[in-house]
Amino acid sequence: MKRVLVLLYGAACYAVFLATFVYAVAFLGNFFIGNSIDAAPTTGIGQAIAIDIALLAVFALQHSVMARPAFKRWWTRLVPPAAERSTYVLFSSLALLLLFWRWQPIGAVVWNVESTAGQALLYTGYASGWILLLVATFMIDHFDLFGLRQSWLYFRGRPYSELSFRTPGLYKLVRHPIYVAWLLTFWCTPIMTAAHLLFALLTTAYILIAVQLEERDLIRAFPEYESYRRRVPMLIPFIRVRTKDVVATPGEVR
Repeated sequence: MKRVLVLLYGAACYAVFLATFVYAVAFLGNFFIGNSIDAAPTTGIGQAIAIDIALLAVFALQHSVMARPAFKRWWTRLVPPAAERSTYVLFSSLALLLLFWRWQPIGAVVWNVESTAGQALLYTGYASGWILLLVATFMIDHFDLFGLRQSWLYFRGRPYSELSFRTPGLYKLVRHPIYVAWLLTFWCTPIMTAAHLLFALLTTAYILIAVQLEERDLIRAFPEYESYRRRVPMLIPFIRVRTKDVVATPGEVR
């Protein structure tokens, strides 16, 4: 019975992620929903900025803290290890849904591209970001990343096996194609309001910080990652940027 429950839980968490993903496309692209990122303001600018920063901080803290190996070791004392990743996905999705629900538009327009060609170019970049995001996850094992592989193996009574270090396709061009995809979705828009700019700036800053934390964990887990890090650019293809050494301490990462 426990195996069935873990499998159903994993599937339910994945379903919440899919719903969040679809809503995020509409929210950032101003499609079909009223309270999108560039909607008309409904509150004072100071209050709106404070609320939006708080919402982004909640997501950033949840997303980073729950991803750290030390937290995982503590967390799996409370939840089955096979459900840990699904729980992370669920909490990340809920943090994003909270952000979408309580987001406060600010209103001031930073840029508004009115030409047909310009809009087509930016919408193409926006759509490419979402497509790239999905493609990049499938290249490294989409179902492991979102917890379904763990719950399925547990249901089958098979031990979980760690994924080996691989650099397929896009990962030969940049180390973090998923983050590149997110940046495209944040910045490729024909209408950039002050609230959208605030979102894009803070999430970009978060990504640059998250990369450093993530790479420390990857170096602990995969000794070959240091060599990969020196060969392949972080976010911009074909540009070699000298990186500082990352000192890895003994630890665990998944």
